[in-house]
Amino acid sequence: MQTLTFDSDDLGRTEEFLSRAYARMRIGNGSSGTSRARIDRSAIDSVSVDELDLDFDMSYSVTPLGRICLCVVHEGTIEDHAFQGVRDSFGPGDVVSFAPPELPYAGRICSARYNITMLDPALLTQVAADASGSGTVRLTGHRPHSPAAADQLRQAITYLRDHVLAVPAVADQPLVAATAAQHLAASVLAAFPNTALTEPTAADRRDAHPAALRRALAHIDDHADQPVTVAEIAAAAHVTVRALQYAFRRHLDTTPLAHLRRVRLSHVHQALLAADPGQGATVTEIAARWGFHHPGRFAALYRSCYGHSPHRTLHGS
Repeated sequence: MQTLTFDSDDLGRTEEFLSRAYARMRIGNGSSGTSRARIDRSAIDSVSVDELDLDFDMSYSVTPLGRICLCVVHEGTIEDHAFQGVRDSFGPGDVVSFAPPELPYAGRICSARYNITMLDPALLTQVAADASGSGTVRLTGHRPHSPAAADQLRQAITYLRDHVLAVPAVADQPLVAATAAQHLAASVLAAFPNTALTEPTAADRRDAHPAALRRALAHIDDHADQPVTVAEIAAAAHVTVRALQYAFRRHLDTTPLAHLRRVRLSHVHQALLAADPGQGATVTEIAARWGFHHPGRFAALYRSCYGHSPHRTLHGS
């Protein structure tokens, strides 16, 4: 995990920092007085979460980021935000996508405190049901399709910031980082209009046969200790993600990721049985090693499967 902090009232230094942290940009101070900017970033390989606090009005003109850039406004406003064919303004509580990754944008931030979350666009294709190799999945709107969808995405960003990135020892676990990034991408797809197709086609239904399912199950068993994606499982099974999801639903009444989680839970169980708490082994460390980063949710999942707490397994009681 990477972290950085920036705090300055020098507009030139702020412009230089923002250009390094995001993309080349020009900024200006539209208000009298100070130009103080405070920025805190936490990041894993494909996702970064920044908290920004500006006590002045700042105009901005940004070259394409090459990444999906989400904004959650806490206080203040963002005015006259514009990119190709769009002009909009945002206020407290709004959740938006600033612009498609390949387009520049411009606007004005008015004494605002806000969150910027950026992710690799490839993550959308990795988790979408349209990950069939025929093209990338894209967002087709800059605002969520409903207030409920916006609220769910806001909660996903907050959870990532407060429960994953806030604990470096947890965020540095490869499976935790991969799972958190995929969960964020899935939340983005659930919130915004996009090009992904979710229903299986006739070809997908034809391909969702037991042989494909067996190939998928074998791939999961062989790679459960790695940051595997649904798209990779589908590729190993020689079917589309839609066909893979339909096969799991049709034959096992579950999803590929739910089955992967169950396999990893079994590995945690075996590791707990073999571990020695007297040598410093802990439930939290073992669970995180297998991608489970929320102690409460993990404990509930473990109890539902094994009938008792993971601590009981670890301590042999």
